[in-house]
Amino acid sequence: MLWIKAFHIISMVTWFAGLFYLPRLYVYHSITQDQPGIDRFKLMERKLFWGITTPGGLMTWIFGLWLLGYYPADALRTMPWLHIKLVLVILLTGYHVWCGKLLLNFKHDRNQHSEVWYRWFNEVPVFFLIAIILLVELQPTW
Repeated sequence: MLWIKAFHIISMVTWFAGLFYLPRLYVYHSITQDQPGIDRFKLMERKLFWGITTPGGLMTWIFGLWLLGYYPADALRTMPWLHIKLVLVILLTGYHVWCGKLLLNFKHDRNQHSEVWYRWFNEVPVFFLIAIILLVELQPTW
């Protein structure tokens, strides 16, 4: 089980690295005017989303669900922190999908957001990370 947990954490770090950096690329892409720069950002965003962020997210889910299999079924009812964590991971997955939609908008030159909007959007995963880590480490029983 410790190996699965270790790979779950490694996958999560990879996923979050992509979710932190991809919106930052969107910030710079949104203010870029020259075609070579725009093409470079499109390439970087695509490689980051499909080569790092998405595989990290998928592996996080796979190892996380695998870890759930080690908990006795009745124990899950007594761990409200885990339910909240799972809801946060589902919402984080929605954020990931939203990043993918923004990727397509940039790919087709249909960006509709400002640099400032992307700077705020870039901060969202920080709150997920803090909440998820605190829930896992503190495991409140309420």
